[in-house]
Amino acid sequence: MEDLKLKLKEQIIEALNLEGMSPAEIDDAAPMFGEGLGLDSIDALELIVLLEKNYSIRIEDPKDGRAIFESINTMAAYIQSKQIA
Repeated sequence: MEDLKLKLKEQIIEALNLEGMSPAEIDDAAPMFGEGLGLDSIDALELIVLLEKNYSIRIEDPKDGRAIFESINTMAAYIQSKQIA
């Protein structure tokens, strides 16, 4: 799971062009939107594309995205649950 979280952080930094940020600066439990990473709705779309492209996971209901993209922990858990299923 830790490897997946690190990989996710690297992919997010690349996909969202978070230049100057390292994976170590992203707290696994910190909110990704608002006060945490400060992502917005455009970033959410990029995260959806990232899941589809890198993990072949499609989010059918955009409302589900709010819970999935809450933090690195929730994203990693969601990916892991879909890969097992």
